[in-house]
Amino acid sequence: MKLFHSPSSPFVRKVMACIILRGLEGRVELLATNAHASPEALLGANPLSKVPALLTDEGVAIFDSPVICEYLDGLGNAAPLFPTAGPKRIAALVMQALADGMMDAAVARRMSDTLPQDDGRKAFSARQKAAVDRGLATLEASPPQGLSDIGAISVACALGYLDFRFAHEPWRETHPKLAAWYEGVAAAPAIARTAPPAA
Repeated sequence: MKLFHSPSSPFVRKVMACIILRGLEGRVELLATNAHASPEALLGANPLSKVPALLTDEGVAIFDSPVICEYLDGLGNAAPLFPTAGPKRIAALVMQALADGMMDAAVARRMSDTLPQDDGRKAFSARQKAAVDRGLATLEASPPQGLSDIGAISVACALGYLDFRFAHEPWRETHPKLAAWYEGVAAAPAIARTAPPAA
């Protein structure tokens, strides 16, 4: 398999964490990719020109991160990261959606903040920050348990991205339960070994 990859992407990190947890590292070739340059190889795998994108051994292109992670969950013999049908599965998928939304908002804000600022961009960035803040409050009220499903993995990647790109806006003091959970999983190989490069 081949994974179009950028180490600074929290969505790539989520896929990489799943690869480690599923014991699939030896089966995935990482292809360093600048999605902003829209290289032809990436466009062949994902016409949206976004990472991550996965090419299976059969040459099938899969994107984006939730779909890739679910595909990977069907490979190998490790414990599943996607619960079977029922309340636990829905809870994991909703938590994944919340964390993915936080990552979407944080990435959009990061990109917007690098552009010349006017009232429209400032309002856009404020809206993205508010979405992340509401996500943090929701997670503080009901933090993940361990690192055993796709919801928890996604939350860890979202929090890691906040530390990576918005370290000047600390979140731990006002979210102590969430901070304690994150501290407990941060040393797990799937999280520690996929940390983004130093900002």
